[in-house]
Formats: sequence, structure tokens, C-alpha cells
Amino acid sequence: MAEFQEFNFKLVVIDELMYGQRVLTPAYDLGSRMQEQGVSDPASHVLRNEIDLEVLDVSRRYFEALEIGDELLAGVEELCFDAGLDIYWHCAPAWGGEDELFDIHSLDDLALLPNLKRVTFVDDGTLRAPDKRERLAARGIETD
Repeated sequence: MAEFQEFNFKLVVIDELMYGQRVLTPAYDLGSRMQEQGVSDPASHVLRNEIDLEVLDVSRRYFEALEIGDELLAGVEELCFDAGLDIYWHCAPAWGGEDELFDIHSLDDLALLPNLKRVTFVDDGTLRAPDKRERLAARGIETD
């Protein structure tokens, strides 16, 4: 199984496989998990408890432990670094997208995606890695 160096990069890959392609199953659903704990509105819950600026522990543990096989990683041809990805709600349901919570500072995990061909939201999303355009171009990855 692949080991990611950066948690936030792994989240983008999971978003593509779980909520985009729907091949990484079962899909994680924070709403259902919170309902099991008696919480009907996750966003209100995190705001009330002042934990809106962090990844919820239940989500972090799940996604950190989630193993992604090489065959699924080989199926990733496109990644989107938009701050509005579905996975971010499942991690921090009241996150406004204006801080650095999900910023990606390294592209070292690109090596795990042998068939990546295109990335979007390179300048307007969560991708903050130095020399990002140059590193992507060197791998032949198209950018927006």
C-alpha cells in the first residue's frame, strides 16, 4: 500500500477516488457518523464547540488510516486543488476556505500517481508547493 507524505495531498487524492470516480468505497459520510453521536448538524456543532478551524479527529483518524491500493492510484488521471472539494466538508464542515487548513506544501506524493495527466486550480486552490508549475511540467502534467 502506498504511503503518503502529506495528509492534505492524500485528501485530494481520496476526494477524486471516493467522491469523484466513486471507486474508493464505501464513501465516508461525516453526517452519518455525527448522527450516530446525536449531532444533527455538523457545521453548527463544530462552530458551537469552537473546533471549526481544524480537521475533526474522527475524520482525521479515518482518512489517515485509509489504505489506497496501487491499482486505484494508477487510475488517477486528474486532480483538482479547489478549496471547495467534498472531502473538506467531511473533515471540517464549517471550514470557509479562507485559511491554510488544507494547504498542500509538497508535491513529493506525485510519485504515487503514475498516470496523472492534469491538475486544476493550481494557482487558485489549496496547492502552495514551491515550484509547483515547474515540477508538474517536468512530469508532463497539464495545468490550468
